[in-house]
Amino acid sequence: MTTESTNTDATAAEPAMAGPVADQVTEADVTETAGLAKRVHELTARIEELREQYYQQNASPVPDADYDAMVAELEEIEQAHPELAKEDSPTQHVGGAVDTTTFDAVEHLVRMYSLDNVFSIDELRTWFSRERHAVPEGTRWLTELKIDGLAVNLLYRDGHLVRAATRGDGTTGEDITPNVRTLEDVPQQLATEHPPQEVEIRGEVFFPIERFAELNAGLVESGQKPFANPRNAAAGSLRQKDSRVTARRPLRMLVHGIAAWTPADDSHPEPAAQSEVYETLRDWGLPISEYYRVCESAAEVEEFIEYYGENRHSVSHEIDGVVIKVDDIAAQEQLGYTSRAPRWAIAYKYPPEEVTTRLLDIQVQVGRTGRVTPFAVMEPVLVAGSTVERATLHNGYEVERKGVLIGDLVVIRKAGDVIPEVLGPVVDQRDGSERAFVMPTECPACGATLYEQKAGDKDRRCPNARSCPDQLVNRVIYLASRSALDIEALGEKAAYALTAPGEYDGVRNFDWDTDTGLAQRTGDEMRAPLTSEAFLFDLTPEDLDSLKTWQTVRADGDKRIELVPYFWTRPELYKTKAKKGEVRFPSRLRKNTETLFAELERAKQSPLWRILVALSIRHVGPAAAREIAAAFGSMEAVRSAPVDELAAIEGVGEVIAQSLHEWFDVDWHVEIVDRWLAAGVVMDDAVTGAAAGGASGAASGGAAAGAAGASAEGIEPEVADEVSEAAQAQTLAGLTIVATGSLELFTRDGIAEAIRAAGGKSSGSVSKKTDYLVAGANAGSKLTKAESLGVAVLDEEQFVALLKDGPTASE
Repeated sequence: MTTESTNTDATAAEPAMAGPVADQVTEADVTETAGLAKRVHELTARIEELREQYYQQNASPVPDADYDAMVAELEEIEQAHPELAKEDSPTQHVGGAVDTTTFDAVEHLVRMYSLDNVFSIDELRTWFSRERHAVPEGTRWLTELKIDGLAVNLLYRDGHLVRAATRGDGTTGEDITPNVRTLEDVPQQLATEHPPQEVEIRGEVFFPIERFAELNAGLVESGQKPFANPRNAAAGSLRQKDSRVTARRPLRMLVHGIAAWTPADDSHPEPAAQSEVYETLRDWGLPISEYYRVCESAAEVEEFIEYYGENRHSVSHEIDGVVIKVDDIAAQEQLGYTSRAPRWAIAYKYPPEEVTTRLLDIQVQVGRTGRVTPFAVMEPVLVAGSTVERATLHNGYEVERKGVLIGDLVVIRKAGDVIPEVLGPVVDQRDGSERAFVMPTECPACGATLYEQKAGDKDRRCPNARSCPDQLVNRVIYLASRSALDIEALGEKAAYALTAPGEYDGVRNFDWDTDTGLAQRTGDEMRAPLTSEAFLFDLTPEDLDSLKTWQTVRADGDKRIELVPYFWTRPELYKTKAKKGEVRFPSRLRKNTETLFAELERAKQSPLWRILVALSIRHVGPAAAREIAAAFGSMEAVRSAPVDELAAIEGVGEVIAQSLHEWFDVDWHVEIVDRWLAAGVVMDDAVTGAAAGGASGAASGGAAAGAAGASAEGIEPEVADEVSEAAQAQTLAGLTIVATGSLELFTRDGIAEAIRAAGGKSSGSVSKKTDYLVAGANAGSKLTKAESLGVAVLDEEQFVALLKDGPTASE
């Protein structure tokens, strides 16, 4: 996207003022122009209002995505109709007005510009294509994460900090020097014997995400209004009249550029590249971001963007996209600036994390352990690259805390870019038609009276664990998941077909009033082969031949739903007159059904920890299950273990131990284990060959498609043998290993599985107890910390050698 003005000189405009061209201006054209002028006025007023709230009141009344969309719309109209563009348009200047009632106004030595934005890789490629024609061949691109904080300009004279100011309107900012002096990251004196005579340093002040949560908790506890987001918290904390308030806030600052530079003498000139600027700033004792990379090509820039698009929530602060800069400063000067932004830099904005949509309803669902959870049903909206229609609301107390009403316009985001989350309502958009949600007292699936497990428990639960159909189907879905038995062919649709045929999906979302289809519900006539997960490994193809599910079928432009066989194909009939209606080919197992039975057979050889996870014992997840399996080795030993012995296992404790003990006290739970054993499920790691010492056994069987039967997912075939052999030899026994960055031979889950299979401990953070760090591309802060602690750092090739030969490989 560009903000450069279209050429509108008088010579170009003259032909439209006379002759036959004038006859082409219709009444419709005039009406359209008038409508656009009105829209420009509306957008200008709204954008200026939002800027006032953002820069002066430290408020974010609308999500960033909505604001960006308004600016983009205004730019588009102005570019298509330059006669509507004004010199004071929001597209032609940056920032907001300076608050001279609270702070002194100070003028920047060099103007603080904003950045133009692109919102897709295609737009970024267009920008690159234009830039390449204006820069020398071989130009490099400095690529860094864009911090979502408050822009600050530091002025040093002879190495001493003399002033700090906000961006303001780009030319004049607010003097916040006393407040900035309280920041630990900002040195009062540059760490150099040869400082410039005068230098302006640009950066961002922000709140670390973890500290932001702590701040808000403290504000709520003291009866004060919490901040909406870390950026608002940073701005509000830095723009205080009393610097003692700022000092109490854990603000951080990172610097990212030099503006004005007056050298003390000719022997210490200004750096020639942006990357050299960063090294200079670091040498001076100023904090720079660890999240940057000098890229040789546009492809490398895209890799950087893709990596942090997937891993942005591993960053300790909020980010607002990725900034791409021409690294060569001479080339920057040649490219110059538009009225509001440099031509040599661009900001790539990830898909918006926060958007607004309408809350249509709040419904409840029953999970595998009986927990009844309300969830939001919303108008479909695009969030972080995918369409979202539902989001969890956790419990009735959370609905009340968020203050959302059915019918509200709500703000949503994807937590970790994965899980949709409702943040809260847009209260000023209410019209009185909204209504409150009431948490049910009976299970919506089986009608049992809901209960709270203990006084003050925020969750309500269904007590009918054995017969509640929703609990059963969710337990089946869970036991087939990657973290349990890893039965890919037993997905959600298959689970519904096995436990509640005729109940899945299509019929739930079908509009019986406007869509064509079968209205009667015949699903109850089909016998569900799975009334308990106990019978899972007893299934035969014949048990599934009559099972049908409602599926949407489109034919001749109409949408219908029909009951369609799920596990078997329909028989194919003759179409000729002579044999019409006769069976040409009988029904047969679908490919996916064949895969299902093959995977069920493989799952019988799963390591013990996966079996434990598959049983849906409350609190027993993969981590605890690994430790339990490592300690006892067989299901029989686990069943007979006393509570105190279970609780003594590292990572288990009394709560999990008690839950495990209580689970085996229930008769129908024991029936599951007994029937699985009778069906051939091996529940002894000594038999399956699963690795000892807490290993998953994935590598010893699955990685090489061997006896343990675990999945090879996340491990490239070329290293599968090494992983399998390491699992047998336990080459990593007693070692704690952390993996970071983008790897080629392993996914993040894959390398963790390989480490555990070989007897090691896969950790998510670097500490003094870490033995090795495996570092891939864009390793980031974990690599820095490992180096500072003296932890051995390995690349992938060295890690594979470590797997093969143990610690002697790295000596």
